[in-house]
Amino acid sequence: MDIDDAADMEDAKANVVESDKEMGKRKLYFGSQALNYRRDQMEIVSPIKDGIVNDWDMVDNVWDHAFRNCLMIDPKEHPMLLAEPPLNTEQQREKAAEIMFEKYKVPALFTAKNPVLTSFASGRATSLVVDCGGGSTTISPVHDGYVLQKAVISSPIGGDFLTDCLLKSLESKGIKIKPRYSFKRKEIRPGEFQVTDVEVPDTTESYKLFCQRMIVSDIKDSICRVPDTPYDDKSYSNIPTTSYELPDGQTLEIGADRFKVPDVIFNPSIVQTIPGMGNNTDMLHSVRGLPQMVIESISKCDADIRRELYSSILLAGGTSSMQQLKERLEKDLVEESPQSARVKVLASGNTTERRFSVWIGGSILASLGSFQQMWFSKSEYEEHGASYIQRKCP
Repeated sequence: MDIDDAADMEDAKANVVESDKEMGKRKLYFGSQALNYRRDQMEIVSPIKDGIVNDWDMVDNVWDHAFRNCLMIDPKEHPMLLAEPPLNTEQQREKAAEIMFEKYKVPALFTAKNPVLTSFASGRATSLVVDCGGGSTTISPVHDGYVLQKAVISSPIGGDFLTDCLLKSLESKGIKIKPRYSFKRKEIRPGEFQVTDVEVPDTTESYKLFCQRMIVSDIKDSICRVPDTPYDDKSYSNIPTTSYELPDGQTLEIGADRFKVPDVIFNPSIVQTIPGMGNNTDMLHSVRGLPQMVIESISKCDADIRRELYSSILLAGGTSSMQQLKERLEKDLVEESPQSARVKVLASGNTTERRFSVWIGGSILASLGSFQQMWFSKSEYEEHGASYIQRKCP
């Protein structure tokens, strides 16, 4: 074991928690450091799907890790502002309030909707927030600081889905994506490496897929771009290829796929032409392209605010940083929207700001003097119970 491995192990040990579960004890590891260190029989699981919590025991442990190991604070001393998806349920909100007040003893709590915080981050109280995240894409109209729930539209196509499309497409061409733990590289001459495979029979399928997705996600972020016009195989068959070097040293030459995969956001039916993605066909029947979702969402709003929404469409989320996505969305909307609409798609030039717009908006909101009277306090929780959060945080 080299020094780096030893350091990784120490970091990983710091982020481990013993958790009681009905089926017996389980060990939970948190953080990218812990995930980068391969362990026998370790499964990769997420407690949240499309912003909705599936495993509260795990989320509780994630919060505990965040407070203790990352922020190094005592939650008893700090009011908590939690961000939530626009379609969060009442039960989820009440459960979060219960854990925060009962276990962490926070003095006050507030839950704010993701699109509202994104809107605040750009200095607007009214906008249409297009949040292209990892697990889904959500369109939410925000008016005077409130989400118009009736017009929120969500699609399961997000960054993770595009990564899976690219992975399946590469595999169908015979390209093997080797996870970093499955080989060793040794420099035999300057610039020349010898790669030897490492046998790791006790690695779970979920961990192998997680490591492959990390590599393919980097390929997607590095060389994929949204085509200027709708993708078709004929037009892009002779497109020049772009090279990408994989961690094991093999060089990929990627041509049409770097345009085809991103266009899935605009034309979900393309998925049927990607080998290995056929099992998603049923799910995609009801999914529409991004421009159509934007127009549908705006058309569900009152007529007197539609013009304002068309002129302040905000892009947020990691996937929104894909090259040419902003330009293509604006072009398609200009062609398909009503003539009276002045379409303007806005996005921060800084990709980090797009990715963390919810966090930035939250930090702005919590620092406002006028916000301090809006907190859901511990005394209110003790008097009225968790359900009072529905009144305090509409």
